[in-house]
Amino acid sequence: MQKGLNQYSAGEYQVALNTYTKVLEKDPDNAAANLYVAESYRLSNRIEQAIPYYEKLVEQEESFDNLYKLGRARKSVGDYEGAREAFEKARDLTLDDNHQKLLALDLKNLDEIEAIEDYYPYIELENYRLLNTPQADYAPFVNSGFLYFTSGRQSSAVYKGTGTPYHKLFRTRIEGTRVDVQNVQALPEFRNEEGLNQAALTMTPDGNTIVYARGNSTSNKDLPEVQLFASYFRGGGFTQPIWMPVNEDEFWHNTTPMISPDGSELYFASNRPDGQGGLDLYVATRLANGDFGNAKNLGPQINTPGNEMFPYLAPDGKLFFASDGHPGFGKLDLFVAERTDKGWDVKNLGSNINTIKDDFGIFFTKYPTEGFLSSDRDGGLGDDDIYVFEDKTPKPKIVNVLLNVTTLENKDDGTTATLPQARVVLYDAANKNLGGDFSNQNGRLRFTLAPDANFTIIASKSGYFSKSITYDTRGKTPRPEDLIQEVTNITLDTTIVLDPLILERSIVLENIYYDLDRAEIRPDAALELDKLVQILKDNPAIRIELSSHTDDRASDAYNNSLSQRRAESAVAYLVSKGIDADRLVAKGYGKQQLIIPNARTEEEHQVNRRTEFKVIEIKQ
Repeated sequence: MQKGLNQYSAGEYQVALNTYTKVLEKDPDNAAANLYVAESYRLSNRIEQAIPYYEKLVEQEESFDNLYKLGRARKSVGDYEGAREAFEKARDLTLDDNHQKLLALDLKNLDEIEAIEDYYPYIELENYRLLNTPQADYAPFVNSGFLYFTSGRQSSAVYKGTGTPYHKLFRTRIEGTRVDVQNVQALPEFRNEEGLNQAALTMTPDGNTIVYARGNSTSNKDLPEVQLFASYFRGGGFTQPIWMPVNEDEFWHNTTPMISPDGSELYFASNRPDGQGGLDLYVATRLANGDFGNAKNLGPQINTPGNEMFPYLAPDGKLFFASDGHPGFGKLDLFVAERTDKGWDVKNLGSNINTIKDDFGIFFTKYPTEGFLSSDRDGGLGDDDIYVFEDKTPKPKIVNVLLNVTTLENKDDGTTATLPQARVVLYDAANKNLGGDFSNQNGRLRFTLAPDANFTIIASKSGYFSKSITYDTRGKTPRPEDLIQEVTNITLDTTIVLDPLILERSIVLENIYYDLDRAEIRPDAALELDKLVQILKDNPAIRIELSSHTDDRASDAYNNSLSQRRAESAVAYLVSKGIDADRLVAKGYGKQQLIIPNARTEEEHQVNRRTEFKVIEIKQ
């Protein structure tokens, strides 16, 4: 028991496990041995293996500490109901406010698991089996055509904390996400040290500064904690790594560094005392001398009482990191923090990226669609592995709307005829010119339109009124879910009929009616006048006379006055719709220009009671 305690106190958790296991073989109910075995598994990141030992401790004593750690262990294997049961029992066994806050957070996180959505729904992961080994391989980082990563391969010693080989830094060439797996070499910039762990390398964009985490030395004369070290390119080579002042205290744990894309900031994890608990994320700024300093905690929106580590700052300012304190599936999950006007909004990346195991160390080689991450999920080669991921979002099926436009002209006999060489121009809903062309000898031309959109088509030709029509492709194409082919062409047709533009030629405006002895514009008349508004807008160079005519069933003076007021009322309406008053002349003709003299029937009188317009000037 004393030997095991000495090993445990020295952080030699794997050795202590072997020692205490021997005790438990003879005395399975030994509470101290069960406790130290459970804690050795937890502190060496194998909390899932601690479950039977915490359960034994709970059988012997239902304390807050035993139940809380049992709950965390059960959650690490996806046993959410078992975890909830342990947390709720622990809640009844403590009055400590900090303990209650901790339990409330863990229970809240369990409640939110079902609501987690995939942040990148079409990301697919694949184990890079040709790169990985049965030892740990993790923390990928790419710079200047090289992939840098951490691995337990080629190690000559075993780390007594975990019973696995010490970790070293390696590199190999990379193009995109294709790794040269045949030529992996130990980091050539400086020599890996023996008898300690070196991990999670990052570099400035220019490649002249390397920062990594170093610790767990077998030497009693070395630093007592994991710390950040830096190597600088000087005089044709890299310097021997030196301790970074940003560590501040040799008894603080500082690890998983990542330099921002512009090289101005260093993000890292630390357990310094101003944090929220466990490992927190910090950011330090680059100083004038090239060092990093003034480290600041990223705050409670990102950091939790659990562990936050392996930060990655994306080019758009989003911060990716691993955490076991935010709502997640098991152990470490990958999260993204987005900046908002209220600070940070943290989201789990979802079940297509995260598992109940440790998922961490994300790095984008092509943001946000390609990259690497680290995981010890089931199906790997034995320990942490490097996975390659790619966004497999299905290419959208394309729908082309092929619109055949035919230009026609109205003839005097009421028929229409082909109008060739008419200029037709297409505009989108924002009035942006999308192009145009002349109709051919058959009066036809074709546009390719986008589905589910509004357009305006304007046709014009010298000697004709220009005309605009709206065209809407919404509802005229198949639903996206009904598409089968990659490209589907839908052919539609429309026609634009132009009227000849002849000076002093009167054109009757149909259905312009007024109440008896009144000149106000009725709603039904307004609808017809709106058509004239459009004609005037489509033909900004014309000036018109708008005339009103009566039948012959009243005196000349009365009819002249009434028709003038009606013509002026119509002109005023046009002006209210944005037409320049200088382009309009109001004229009341009374009964001077009867179409049917001596009209007898009401229908004949109606023909005489009309509103007309004629073009009196075409401005150049």
